[in-house]
Amino acid sequence: MPSIPQPLVPDDDGSADAAVAAALSAYAAGEADATGVLSALSGARLLVPVVALLTSSEVGEHGLKQEKESEMALPKLVGQDGREAVLAFTSARSLALWRPDARPIQVSTLDVCRAAAGEKAAAVVVDVAGPVSFVIEGEVLAALAAIATGTTAEGVTVARLEPAKRGIRWPWRRN
Repeated sequence: MPSIPQPLVPDDDGSADAAVAAALSAYAAGEADATGVLSALSGARLLVPVVALLTSSEVGEHGLKQEKESEMALPKLVGQDGREAVLAFTSARSLALWRPDARPIQVSTLDVCRAAAGEKAAAVVVDVAGPVSFVIEGEVLAALAAIATGTTAEGVTVARLEPAKRGIRWPWRRN
């Protein structure tokens, strides 16, 4: 029997994560660099949009065109240079600024990056309609996708840092 996956954040009210909102505000004000935003995003819940696409229609009894079939789709942004980007949003409000009829799906930032890499997208654009847009691309996108999949892409180095153990003395330090 198929199972319906549990929401990433069961009690999610659609608000942006406070740490992510603060990091994006600081970034927009020039008080922080991209590292601060990426740090806040790395463990955050994002919302990816899903929209209905009409696949076929028919003329109904009253002579009006009506939907017969539709499919749900994950829209992509296509730049003037032809590169594609996956869209993600920090809140339901920022999603509605872009497209009010889109429906949100909760996804971790790492999983959005994994999906973008799988789709051969060049970037993930966060909050494309504001209040503060942010782009994850290039080696950073590849690294975050690699973390999500547990694999590495060519040219990507991913390190796992363990907490320091107490009581270890380094040979070059004197206590």
